[in-house]
Amino acid sequence: MTPFGVRHAFEISKLSHGRVDKRNLKLKFYSYNYSAILVIPILFFSAIFCPNIFHWEMATGISFFHSTSFVHPLCLCRRGISEKIVRMKLNSSSFAGWRQRTTLICAVKKDAEKSFQRTLEVDRLIDMLRDANDKELQQLVAENVFAFNEDFWIRLAAKTETCKSEDDKKDYEELATVLMGVVDRLVHKTNERIDSATDVLKAILKPAVDEDEEVTWPPRDPEALILMQKELHQREQEGHLDESFLSEVNAQLRQAKEDGDKPGFEAMLQKVLQLYASRVLSKRSYAKKGDEILKAEQFLETLIQAPETEWNRLLINGLNIGKGNISTEELYAVIKKRMERTLIRTEGGSYQQRVLIEYLKGIQSRAEEVEKALKGGTQ
Repeated sequence: MTPFGVRHAFEISKLSHGRVDKRNLKLKFYSYNYSAILVIPILFFSAIFCPNIFHWEMATGISFFHSTSFVHPLCLCRRGISEKIVRMKLNSSSFAGWRQRTTLICAVKKDAEKSFQRTLEVDRLIDMLRDANDKELQQLVAENVFAFNEDFWIRLAAKTETCKSEDDKKDYEELATVLMGVVDRLVHKTNERIDSATDVLKAILKPAVDEDEEVTWPPRDPEALILMQKELHQREQEGHLDESFLSEVNAQLRQAKEDGDKPGFEAMLQKVLQLYASRVLSKRSYAKKGDEILKAEQFLETLIQAPETEWNRLLINGLNIGKGNISTEELYAVIKKRMERTLIRTEGGSYQQRVLIEYLKGIQSRAEEVEKALKGGTQ
């Protein structure tokens, strides 16, 4: 392999496997492993600036997400795929050896077909990148960001080596240099956005952190929740609570759940998402229809704006199986309608959509629990 090919294969291997960037955050945040540089951070950047990446199928036909059910090639013969070989007449003494040989034949054939297909897909992407102008090239890189793995750079180096003309060879080398620059810029901008999201989250959580930087929940200071809510509202008005912020909160929450040794930190992050959902969903009111007040919608909006700790009391006082006059059927109907509106008004698959829908589902689940408890108590 030429020095050019070795260099680029090494660089992408280093990006994909070798670097771990750990951060020492005062709030004892979990450090990120940026070795998955083209899987986690660029996803956020591409989602914001290039939403087409979430079609899950790039323009060249390379599939980035595969089914979790995997059939090993060695199982293919047992399923009768290799019919011509299976029809051969064999005696019992040679059956074991025959089966082993045919299994290996199937495995090699299938592996070769997959490898050949992947090579064709990479070649198509390289041709598209080579023919694209500057604007199209950046768009293609963003849409196919997961394709720039070690195999891609090795294939590009191989195509460079096999060029018959010096002009073609220089074109491929120039393409590789440009691609590396575009990918590096994507990574740099993505890391900046992650840094910003981390700082925003730290600022929101700061009121609930003790002087000794210990996370306790509920916070010892009763004013901490109010200060957290004020900070979140301020950041929301400044436009900082975007997809990168929500993905940061979700990543920290997922890590906290996996570790299982910081329940206070986990509860604090859940509270941040609840405050966010309450803030966003409260911006629109559907309680008025002309001069008419829709009681069920008004009741739902009261629940949305209230802290989660107040839901039980509000449900008991508001539902007709308790002390109120709203039926559970009416409440469930307006929750369903609000979910439908949320799905329409938010980007499909976004963190915002998931957080808002989960918040509404939480209200419904709590209502079902209260309904069950109240009905059980009256029997």
